[in-house]
Amino acid sequence: MRFKVNGTVLNIFEAGAKNYNQGRPSLVFLHYFGGSSLAWTEVIEGLANDYHCVAPDLRGFGASDALPENYALKDYADDITDLISTLTIENYVSIGHSMGGKIALTLAARNPKGLKSLILLAPSPPTPEPIPEMERIKLLAAHGNRCVATDTVCKAAGAKLSGEVFERAINDNLRTSEMAWRAWLESGSREDISSEVKRISVPVLVAAGEKDETMTPKLLRREVVRRIKKACLVVVPEVKHLLPLEAAETVVKLIREHCENPHDDVEESLNKGKRTESEFYGGTGKQPINERTTVR
Repeated sequence: MRFKVNGTVLNIFEAGAKNYNQGRPSLVFLHYFGGSSLAWTEVIEGLANDYHCVAPDLRGFGASDALPENYALKDYADDITDLISTLTIENYVSIGHSMGGKIALTLAARNPKGLKSLILLAPSPPTPEPIPEMERIKLLAAHGNRCVATDTVCKAAGAKLSGEVFERAINDNLRTSEMAWRAWLESGSREDISSEVKRISVPVLVAAGEKDETMTPKLLRREVVRRIKKACLVVVPEVKHLLPLEAAETVVKLIREHCENPHDDVEESLNKGKRTESEFYGGTGKQPINERTTVR
């Protein structure tokens, strides 16, 4: 489906329409840099029986229109605000991965009507993203380069992806518009919204990949969790940065846990022994390294 919102046209993947405004919140998914709504395919398949799911290709990505300008965080947040209004979604959880996480933070800082909570998967932090300058220069010069796209996906995914998922991730990277590509690397990733996220009043679940070398658990605790009153952090074992692609089943479980158990109850439940940490971390039986679920 394609919708005109905020002066552009977005391609939208929607599933679970039977659950639309039926009690449970809708789930609004925002993808990573170089991705598209297709990055959520396996996650949405695990949730659509019970939840209304909406995943746009963000402006300039996937099959959405690419404008010559207007790729600031506020532009993306305005797109999502307008889309939610267009779809008349009454209550929702915003789920953002990497770049999509920073956009979700921007939206949540406005305290919009209907937003119940946030789930952030390896989010780009509200402070400038720590991309090494040489890596930034390399990426700026590599738009549309299949070899670099392949290398990028390989480095970002700690687990072996299926051939279908791997090829899909590469193709998403290659069909990103040059305008959106350059805008994120040159300015969007560098935007500082740290003063704004302090206004977020809804519960926030932050999930980090144990082996993520960029959005490390330590960085996300410092730059995201400690800035938001109702935030907590979980670490997903054995994965790197592409959580929805590497560990879709675990992400589905985290989303269900989050939607069914308010964040304010997480620490209390753990302390009372209602749920063990290994259960909360996806049932792997492994404990996160130097991290615990924390409510601040």
